[in-house]
Amino acid sequence: MSRRTDRVADLIRKELSILLLREVSDPRIRLATLSEVTVAPNLEWAKVSVSVLGDDEQREECLKALRKASGYLRTLLGKRLEMRTTPQLQFSLDRGAEYSMHISQLLDELVSHDDPSTDPGESDDDAS
Repeated sequence: MSRRTDRVADLIRKELSILLLREVSDPRIRLATLSEVTVAPNLEWAKVSVSVLGDDEQREECLKALRKASGYLRTLLGKRLEMRTTPQLQFSLDRGAEYSMHISQLLDELVSHDDPSTDPGESDDDAS
């Protein structure tokens, strides 16, 4: 991406975060966090990656609500950003946090099952 699209993507992410907090009253969206925005070189569309807390059903409901509100959010963004054209918003789920938690749990299990500091053949009395 160019510097221009990077700046526009950052600006859209910041403004969308504010709009989701202050302007959208749908409770399904309250669990959403914007993780990344990628803007097309011609600024026609912006892909918005969203991380959502909750189970799969809550994630899908949140994504559905965001897609439904995309026109409204685009209108508000257009007024706030004062750009000639405002990109179409395309929302998608970001499963990075979920994946990180899964990897962390796997590592914790490995550490607890394979702790080299406790050898079953040794006791504290044998060490003296």
